[in-house]
Amino acid sequence: MSIEFDEFDEVDIQHLIDSGLAWQLEGYYGRLCMDAIESGHAMLPPEPQSDYWGNRIPSRYEVEDGTPGSPGYFQSTQEDINNA
Repeated sequence: MSIEFDEFDEVDIQHLIDSGLAWQLEGYYGRLCMDAIESGHAMLPPEPQSDYWGNRIPSRYEVEDGTPGSPGYFQSTQEDINNA
């Protein structure tokens, strides 16, 4: 899947993730947010959360720094984008 920012910007997506709404809304939004996390356009939430089905979403501090969803991965991706 590729991220389409036609309707959303990165701030909106990060808000959906941080608030937990990404995991409670229609599947499209969760997939959009996961794609943003995996591509370095967003981080995991600051606190662990659960999705609609009870699956645990780790916090950005529970994953190894430098992996998708971590602050280090987000920062390095943003630097790459800004230097391109």
